Amino acid sequence: MPQLSGLHLYPVKATYRLSPASARVEPWGLAGDRRWMLVDATGRFVSQREEPSLGQIRTSPAEDGTLTLTAPDGSGVEVPAPSAARQDRLLDVEVWGTRFQAAEADDKAQAWIAQHVGAYRLVHLDDPRRRPVDPAFARPGESVSMADGFPLLLTTTGSLDRLNELIAADPDAQAGPGEQAQPLPMSRFRPNLVVSGTEAWAEDTWHRVRIGELTFRAVKPCGRCVVTTTDQENGERRGREPLRTLAKHHRLLKKASFGQNLIPERPAGVTGDVLGVLRLGDEVTVLETRPPWPAGAAD
Repeated sequence: MPQLSGLHLYPVKATYRLSPASARVEPWGLAGDRRWMLVDATGRFVSQREEPSLGQIRTSPAEDGTLTLTAPDGSGVEVPAPSAARQDRLLDVEVWGTRFQAAEADDKAQAWIAQHVGAYRLVHLDDPRRRPVDPAFARPGESVSMADGFPLLLTTTGSLDRLNELIAADPDAQAGPGEQAQPLPMSRFRPNLVVSGTEAWAEDTWHRVRIGELTFRAVKPCGRCVVTTTDQENGERRGREPLRTLAKHHRLLKKASFGQNLIPERPAGVTGDVLGVLRLGDEVTVLETRPPWPAGAAD
């Protein structure tokens, strides 16, 4: 029986992961996942695409919403969660073409960011209902945090094993320094949910899946970018893998793909922001399948 073997969240978009044994699920994703991000002077999000070193910033969220950021040199700062309710300043921000408002962190936090990351601003999505999911893949009213596009990203160890086999078997594969004999870790793909016990690429045919007490719709494969070539432990770019091999062996919707984007379904009778709880070891059951996604564009 497939089971949930990994749970990960990223309190600040593009920073280092947290890997709890359990996590609450909200309509817009795991509780606390990507509710903060950095933006440039235009309000556009900043990620490891532009700043690989962002992955070295550690985060520690508190129950009252306060966020502690820690740099590799050990220096840190505590950031109270700003919000419109507290009359904090709202900024117009943007993630992949979608504009919405987020609350700006205090001056102390901004000074710390300028010193340890760059000329960016730290913002908090105090109300995730402000940002809708792409209507081409979502139902009316569904929203998302400051993740790239969807509430959750699921990957499987079966697909990672197969990907590593393909890389190892290809004489033309060019790994980065020190990577020649090392299989790629799942951390390269920055998933929320990792499932073990399936065949390689099985998730490409999933349409609805139950994990523990909750159900999810698999709405779109995840097209991958340069972040997957970044070592999440030291922030270094490590060559062309896995993008080269994914582009050659696993193209979906014209993109090198790995993983599926999920939207949680609200259980009958459940109201409020918490839909349920996921726990490591939860059983995974495929409820509905769909034809594999095409390599070319969707019809």
